[in-house]
Amino acid sequence: MTNKVLENSPECVVVLETQRLRLRQLCIIDAPFILRLLNEPSFIQNIGDKGVRTLEAASSYILDGPVANYRKLGFGQYLIELQEGSSEKVPIGMCGLLKRDTLEDVDIGYALLPEFWSRGYAREAVLGVLAYANQTLGLRRVVAITNADNGSSIGLLTKLGFQFEKTVRIAEATNEVQLYAFEF
Repeated sequence: MTNKVLENSPECVVVLETQRLRLRQLCIIDAPFILRLLNEPSFIQNIGDKGVRTLEAASSYILDGPVANYRKLGFGQYLIELQEGSSEKVPIGMCGLLKRDTLEDVDIGYALLPEFWSRGYAREAVLGVLAYANQTLGLRRVVAITNADNGSSIGLLTKLGFQFEKTVRIAEATNEVQLYAFEF
């Protein structure tokens, strides 16, 4: 695990690296990628519509969400980049930790662009973030939430050892979601 600063972007701290992936803090330079990811039909269906429709809104999303959480909590959502072909970093998704007011525990969240599905990247990113949560942050338990009809996420979570606990409502305006827990 590393915690080094990227050469051309001093605010973009690398949090961890796996065999094929690099997870780093999100920065303003990631606004075009975040705009695309948050508007993917699969993201809107499985995670929700964040209402981010412009580069300015994507920049605000990054600053008001992940960057604010890095400062306040010491963790947040991280950009996932491929390590392969290190001359140009290819962003493929995000994965990280969230602390929601409506949940007792820290939860892990992830989303990848569809063209990077079914290659084991989500599994690798989640395993890296779980190790970071336990070894660096000292967490003993992490939860994950997903829609009941998101079979891919449910399959991944159960393969990684998450156990279904209950159905919860995380906000007044949302449907109920399934909560899975992982204990170290």
